[in-house]
Amino acid sequence: MKKIAMLLATVLMATSIVACGSKAPAETPGAETPAAETKEITISTKFVDDEQTAISLKKVVEAVNERSNGSLELKLFTGGTLPIGKDGMEQIVKGSDWILVDGVNFLGDYVPDYNAVTGPFLYTTFDEYLAMTKTPLVEELNAKIEADHGVKVLSLDWVFGFRSMMTKQPIKTPDDMNGLNIRVPTSQLYTYTIEAMGGNPVSMPYPDTYAAIQQGVIDGVEGSIMTYYGTQQYENVKEYSLTNHLLGVSAVVISDDLWAELTEEQQTIISEEFEKGMQDNLDETIKAEEEFADLLKAEGVNFHEVDAEAFLKAAEPVYTKFPQWTPGIYERILEELEKIKAAQ
Repeated sequence: MKKIAMLLATVLMATSIVACGSKAPAETPGAETPAAETKEITISTKFVDDEQTAISLKKVVEAVNERSNGSLELKLFTGGTLPIGKDGMEQIVKGSDWILVDGVNFLGDYVPDYNAVTGPFLYTTFDEYLAMTKTPLVEELNAKIEADHGVKVLSLDWVFGFRSMMTKQPIKTPDDMNGLNIRVPTSQLYTYTIEAMGGNPVSMPYPDTYAAIQQGVIDGVEGSIMTYYGTQQYENVKEYSLTNHLLGVSAVVISDDLWAELTEEQQTIISEEFEKGMQDNLDETIKAEEEFADLLKAEGVNFHEVDAEAFLKAAEPVYTKFPQWTPGIYERILEELEKIKAAQ
């Protein structure tokens, strides 16, 4: 009996120890911890696969997916496969799991002063514009569109070259653009700019322009030398007139709601890799511009210098056509530009 009593005491003591321990069930040896859920994010852009911006974006996607160890899965859709431009920006405003890479002008549909910052004939070099994106003026715009519309601006500086005219006939003065139907994005800034320069703006998605030129719907498009070659427009039009009327640059934007759902580590990965991608895009764009000029010339494209002063004077009224712009914004931009040029 004494041995039985001692055995019962031992069992009770062991039971008590287990009861006082952790309430979590014991792990089965060799069992794996459940993997964290993967966050899928769509990236939509108008650029086709052969264009440098799309090439750099592909590097960003691969780097983010690898660095996140499966917690993020970015999927890139190029060439306007998914909504871009105005429709793409609406996806961001609605809070979709999207990142849009498209013109800064589409931010201007929500905060009009963005269009002033990217107005015609403001910049003569990439560096001038890149410095402008770091000024308090632009930082204020970024804060405003996030607060008022839930759009977080990750970047404003994915440049792809100055935009010039790709047409069926040479252009040297504003008079040469009279009667020409020129494709523009669905943006007031581009519409007013082409009107001021003498042309008839026709809004349409860029992927539609190749057929539109062949069918005679439009006489040409405006865009960078990279776009000219990358989209094979040289097969349709052979005259490239160097108006350099607008700087071709894309913004990278994401919904503020989506951004808030990401962990701090995920946010850091996305920010850092898009910054690296921007620099890669810039470096390769600068390197490639001369190469693309040679390639276009080999395809029979003729390059034309223009009367820059005549076009600059013709475009001045553009800055009076936006009553929604903050009064004095144009003058403030010029002041910031003076500081930038003095510091360079």
